[in-house]
Amino acid sequence: MLTEGKGEVQSKIGAMLSLKHFFLPKNNHWLKRAILVFAFVLFDYSSTLTFCRVPYEEANPYARVFMENFGVSFGLTLFVLIANLPIYMTLCLDSHVVKFPFRIAVAVESFVDVVFAWFVAGMHFNGGTSWFWYAPDLMRQVFGAFLYLTFAFLLVKPHRSCYEADNYLVCNN
Repeated sequence: MLTEGKGEVQSKIGAMLSLKHFFLPKNNHWLKRAILVFAFVLFDYSSTLTFCRVPYEEANPYARVFMENFGVSFGLTLFVLIANLPIYMTLCLDSHVVKFPFRIAVAVESFVDVVFAWFVAGMHFNGGTSWFWYAPDLMRQVFGAFLYLTFAFLLVKPHRSCYEADNYLVCNN
């Protein structure tokens, strides 16, 4: 049984789910992770808009269909929004739902970073650089994954353990 109130849904067991869980990350490092993922998406988007003049030049068949039906600019924009909204919503929902102790969180978030690095490098960095960098696909993907992981380690990863206790953020130095 679900009850509703003020944009929130509460189940019989007491779990609450709000629309903000889908669109606003809970912690700052989850927001940074989402921004990092979408920096690669924006790079692919902008390089495709810059270099692609007609839809048949696009290698992604799904993006090509959108570009053929709606025009290059609007079709690509629509495709990027539809294709990447679930990724953003997953990152946001994950930031609210998953709560691990610090040691386990480090391992899980490192695994998440590796998965996102390979995904972002293969889908967006490889696609974005294919317009101007004539190198093998695997080389571009490995370089993109390395670049993502470097930025993730430098900008996203918390370098000290922080946890919530009684609505306070406690950090060990």
